[in-house]
Amino acid sequence: MTRPLWAPWRLAYIERPAVERDGCVFCLEAEAALGDDSLLIHCGARCTVILNRFPYAPGHVMVSPVRHVAELGELDDAEALELHRLTTRSIAALRALYEPHAFNVGWNLGSVAGGSISGHLHQHVVPRWSGDVNFMPVLAEVKVMPEHLLVTRERLREAFAAA
Repeated sequence: MTRPLWAPWRLAYIERPAVERDGCVFCLEAEAALGDDSLLIHCGARCTVILNRFPYAPGHVMVSPVRHVAELGELDDAEALELHRLTTRSIAALRALYEPHAFNVGWNLGSVAGGSISGHLHQHVVPRWSGDVNFMPVLAEVKVMPEHLLVTRERLREAFAAA
């Protein structure tokens, strides 16, 4: 007997409006305070760390410049350095909090490369565990997330502050 797997939070992803209509998610989060609605983990002088609203894995964050730029070559040296440092700090915080076995860290530069928001440069930091890819994404087009996004946000803010 087939049983449903309820994932009501996925509806927000399916029905989400085009980024162009609502503004840039990275710019909006950079302007937001560390409040209840924000997924902002850290806001530095030039770059931010934001929890991915539609994560590939628990703790999936994105590091991006505050300034709205689309290409790596548009970053100035100070932005590039802070982006690298916040990526390293994100890995340290995620390692301390979740003890992952590995990380995927990278860029999807352009829609052909898998980028869904190509107008604002951002780097993904995704914690990984042995055996974390199972049949659910392949057969059911569902990813099972063991922790609620807002719980992840609070835990990661604390871990990031300590990293």
